[in-house]
Amino acid sequence: MEPLALYIHWPFCLRKCPYCDFNSHVRERIDQATWRDALRRELAHEAGRVGRRPLASIFFGGGTPSLMEPATAAALIEDARHLFDPLPDLEITLEANPTSVEAGRLAEIRAAGVNRLSLGVQALDGEALRFLGREHSAAEAMAALETGRRIFPRLSFDLIYARPGQPEAAWRDELRRALALAADHLSLYQLTIEPGTRFATEYARGAFALPEPDEAARLYWATVEEAGRFGLAPYEVSNYAQPGAESRHNLAYWRYGDYLGIGPGAHQRLLLGGEMLAARRHRAPEEWLARIARQGHGTVEEEALVPTDRAREALLMGLRLAEGIDPARIAARSGLTLAEAVDPAMLLACIEEGYLEWTETGRLRATDEGRMRLDAMLPVLLR
Repeated sequence: MEPLALYIHWPFCLRKCPYCDFNSHVRERIDQATWRDALRRELAHEAGRVGRRPLASIFFGGGTPSLMEPATAAALIEDARHLFDPLPDLEITLEANPTSVEAGRLAEIRAAGVNRLSLGVQALDGEALRFLGREHSAAEAMAALETGRRIFPRLSFDLIYARPGQPEAAWRDELRRALALAADHLSLYQLTIEPGTRFATEYARGAFALPEPDEAARLYWATVEEAGRFGLAPYEVSNYAQPGAESRHNLAYWRYGDYLGIGPGAHQRLLLGGEMLAARRHRAPEEWLARIARQGHGTVEEEALVPTDRAREALLMGLRLAEGIDPARIAARSGLTLAEAVDPAMLLACIEEGYLEWTETGRLRATDEGRMRLDAMLPVLLR
């Protein structure tokens, strides 16, 4: 059986960032014991459905999982190890923000069993951090990177680029300072305006402007160049890593593997009995808790995906990877051949334009230029 990836969602933050459209919530008080018990109960429920499977990764996402008590992470890790068969190199990631309060918990988080830390640095410039609504300073971010590198075997951090008025030279300097401390894994996200966020309202009234596409592209290629100096290659559109430091958990998504999603708003994909089952939990924390109390899980929707939807999802995710997609895997996971899943005329056109290519090993992948155009290319490529 294919190994599972387990995602556990902690939905709470100290403050809602103005650019964020994730399922995150601010609450004055959180009953940690109640949340620990509820997450454990939903995990046990799903494990009972899935059966004993190999477990490749656990990812605590949010929200801000570093706000949960380390005992909660420890209990969930222990449960997962008991309910499934953990691989010898089980990857356990937890997202954290580099505030001094959360950085003070890093040793406890490591003791709980987490072996990979993902820090939401976002910027190393004080003005940019204020604009992004972050709770930490640039000095706290640098200190957290140093502490994280000392405590955890593996460390990743996030940065946001294409911020208003961001000069390329300043961005290169920002990258070098961060990579010098934590040259292992980098997740890089272009600032976009998401509906329903505070930035969407401010952007609509002209409070700030984003860089033009050509300018944003220059910042992207500057990132590729600077990361390469530290031995990090772009293995996915927004992710860079040294060889062997790739996020195994996220690779499960991009390679269209099986994953469980626990907690409010979590999604999952599982191939069971020949069907790909797509499930979603209730987003609202309080309603999710109520459903756990009533029925042992917070699922509000589950459906068996038809082959065309499965192939579409596999291609949407797989073409983000530098390694591309294996047509045999697409067929095995979707029930459709690649020729049945894409428009052959558009596929040929994308290859002729230099956006897609076949590798010597028979994989289809996007070129550097193609990965920059995936959002526009995929809708016309897929049937």
